[in-house]
Amino acid sequence: MATFDRDDALEAAMRLFWAKGYHATSLKDLEGVLAMRPGSIYAAFQSKEGLFRAAVDRYAARMEAELRGLIAAAPQPLAALRQHLLGLAVLDPADRPSTACMLVKSLLEVPRDGTLQAFVIAHLDRIEDVLAEAIGRAVDLGELPPGSDRGRIARRIQTYIFGLKIQAQRESDPQRMADLCADLAEELAHP
Repeated sequence: MATFDRDDALEAAMRLFWAKGYHATSLKDLEGVLAMRPGSIYAAFQSKEGLFRAAVDRYAARMEAELRGLIAAAPQPLAALRQHLLGLAVLDPADRPSTACMLVKSLLEVPRDGTLQAFVIAHLDRIEDVLAEAIGRAVDLGELPPGSDRGRIARRIQTYIFGLKIQAQRESDPQRMADLCADLAEELAHP
């Protein structure tokens, strides 16, 4: 009898939902990547939606931890955020199923004004909060003037990040992508 590893199952489900989206992922697809029967999937995650939510939680937690780590390790938060934007120039998803953000892809796919939309938006809000904290630290360090609108700047940076991840899905010229990332990173020198 095969043993169930929840961590491995969530990783596989996350990658599948990230690549295909919530609606395009069938129960058969999930059975295949999880090597589980439908009854076992439902016993472990209650529903396809339950599994999707757990996969989105996993993705968002990883994204938040990476962003927090990058900002915490940098002596200047704005420099860290500029470096993050420059890093989004890579068009090859490498070990990821997509260069696009799973949160943004999910937001665009799930029904408007539904519980899944609110769930995804809550994760996006947490990422925005991380950015706002970084902007607050930049203000405290004198990188930005006192009274800077932390929320507004954070929303702008979040728009840059997610916009660049979407652009990476359609761009085929690495130099054009690098130029765009550099342009937006440079804007952060004067938010």
